[in-house]
Amino acid sequence: MTLRVISAEAVIFDGEVKSVSLPGTLGAFQVLRNHASLISTLTAGSVRYVDPSGEEHSAEISGGLVDIDSNVVSVCVY
Repeated sequence: MTLRVISAEAVIFDGEVKSVSLPGTLGAFQVLRNHASLISTLTAGSVRYVDPSGEEHSAEISGGLVDIDSNVVSVCVY
């Protein structure tokens, strides 16, 4: 699955991942391959993702939106 994390200033991450954990407005949630299509708002917190080798990474955000469709997770942050 592809994760794209972008802000108005830069592309923070664009690559393949095994899973993504996001700080949703109504609670944190995890996205795995073949997740149903979804659009959600995000609150301040940490976007955590696992790369194909199994290593975990994270990026702090102050809020944003996520669009999940066809194994592409697009996160727009501010």
